[in-house]
Amino acid sequence: MSWIPTEDPQPGDAHACDALEQVIVPRARDLGGFSVRRALPAVGRQMVGPFIFFDQMGPAEFLIGTGIDVRPHPHIGLATVTYLFDGEIMHRDSLGTAMSIRPGALNLMSAGAGIVHSERTSPEQKALGPRLFGIQAWAALPKSHEEGAPTFKHVSADELPRITGEGKTVRLIMGQMFGRTSTAEFPHPSFYAEAVLAPGAVLPLDSDYDERAVYIASGEIDIAGDSFGAGRLLVFKPGDRISILALSQTRLMLLGGEPMDGPRHIWWNFVSSSKDRIDAAKADWKAKRFQPVPGDMEEFIPLPEGRP
Repeated sequence: MSWIPTEDPQPGDAHACDALEQVIVPRARDLGGFSVRRALPAVGRQMVGPFIFFDQMGPAEFLIGTGIDVRPHPHIGLATVTYLFDGEIMHRDSLGTAMSIRPGALNLMSAGAGIVHSERTSPEQKALGPRLFGIQAWAALPKSHEEGAPTFKHVSADELPRITGEGKTVRLIMGQMFGRTSTAEFPHPSFYAEAVLAPGAVLPLDSDYDERAVYIASGEIDIAGDSFGAGRLLVFKPGDRISILALSQTRLMLLGGEPMDGPRHIWWNFVSSSKDRIDAAKADWKAKRFQPVPGDMEEFIPLPEGRP
């Protein structure tokens, strides 16, 4: 996705649980039949592990003939991590990739020194009256990979490790967790997973990483006597093993990792450890020095003017 200007997420509910460091409530933005809720970056919290941007897309049902049309736009210094619960998105990029993503699969695009992509609803899906519900996250690349060559990897739902039992189904999207390793590699110690819990199921969240968070996509959970509903990002303190009790049918996103190798600058769709590098990317996009997207070359998102 392209960075969509919106108000910052705000600190959320008061809580008594000692393991919680922060509760973030994303602000919803209506894009015309399509809402986005941004949980990161937030006031007082830029990243959780490498995750620097976290958007919930939908749930949305579009009128026949409509859908999403995110025109070609650039990225540097980050990886886009796209995962859907419902619907379909057609991804195209300047590497020549043309790939549909469907629920349970992963699109992992590493921008490195620079990439351009678009995300749209296909004409076939528009004709059906499409739906959309999912998460797009950005993971900041470590300094060693910020200027690397761009890459794209699609991992089907069947290829991602699944852990099931006792009312829980966990799909490991990226990194390492619960003794399993995802087939999607990322160059920084991290984890990212979807967990679907039946009412009464208990999910442990171990202290393997210093930075951990849980996003409640739907349902309600209890942690140490505090209950939390959908649309909250719970950020935990390091060191404690957490037990998450599902109070209803619940879908969670588990994310985190080790702290990044320093803070990041973020401007529009660019992430970098260097402000000068972001200034250079602005100039490159304005001067049309990025590679175009084959099959989607007629439109693009202009550089926002007047933004600091």
